Amino acid sequence: MREADETTRQRLAATLREQAGTPSELAARLDVTPHAVVDHVDHVARSLEGTDEQLLVAPPTCRDCGFEDFDDLVNLPSRCPDCKSESVDEPTYTVE
Repeated sequence: MREADETTRQRLAATLREQAGTPSELAARLDVTPHAVVDHVDHVARSLEGTDEQLLVAPPTCRDCGFEDFDDLVNLPSRCPDCKSESVDEPTYTVE
C-alpha cells in the first residue's frame, strides 16, 4: 500500500513498529497535533488486540520530582499531581 493510501492510524502504527516516539515527535512526523496522536494511539492499541503485537507505553515523568504514577499513562499531563510542576516529560509509545 502506498503511503498516500494509508490512514493516519496505519501510518502511526507503522511508525511505532519502526521506532518509539512521544506524541510531539509523532505529531511532527505525521503532520497532526500531539492530542490527535493520543487519540489515534488508543485506537491503534485496540486494533492490536488479538494479534501478536502490543502497544507499549513508557509513562510520563516529572522532571522535577521524578513522579511517574500518572492515572492515564497514554495521555499528555499538563502538570505533576505530586509537586504541581509543569515540567513533565511526555509518554513514549512503541509497538512490539
